Amino acid sequence: MKVLFLDNDGVICLSNNWGGRAVKWANFHKDNRDVEFTDRPVHTRFDNFDDKAVKVLNEILEQTGAEIVVSSDWRLHANLEELGDYYESQGIVKRPIAVTDIFKDVFPKEWNAFRFRADLEIERSMEIGHWLNNHPEVTHWVAVDDLNMSVDFLSKRFSGEEDKNPGLTNFVLTPRSREGIKQSGIKEKILKFLKDD
Repeated sequence: MKVLFLDNDGVICLSNNWGGRAVKWANFHKDNRDVEFTDRPVHTRFDNFDDKAVKVLNEILEQTGAEIVVSSDWRLHANLEELGDYYESQGIVKRPIAVTDIFKDVFPKEWNAFRFRADLEIERSMEIGHWLNNHPEVTHWVAVDDLNMSVDFLSKRFSGEEDKNPGLTNFVLTPRSREGIKQSGIKEKILKFLKDD
């Protein structure tokens, strides 16, 4: 199985889309005053995806047959079915098959140590590593994120006793939040990890 670990913000939901959820909620809430904010429909919880970024993602999925595992923090605000519905509504050709586990649930000791340091890159990379350890059927994988989770970057920032080589080897950074996955050269980097030799 081939897997693409997908972050949303800065990858397919770009900075020019950010803030749209507030407008969606306000429009919905006008006619639905009895619905509490915590019970809002999934389409009002999230900003829209960028159409061109979705097109690039769909091309990658179609060319490689990869499955989506959501590593984005969006998994904290919707369940897998709701995320799948939202992905479909935004034009993505595949629903995600899973989400990564939450760091504090699978690494409580480390969470106590990291929670005051805001080491989101370490946490997310360990969540992805944990998912991979539990799914030996994965033959090809890549993580795509605007947080730098590369081995090179994280090994300079962190030296833990339990993980001597922090970070992900199969990682593609999307450093420009207005371009995300549609940035020149990003698609090709992702395909290198997912294509058969």
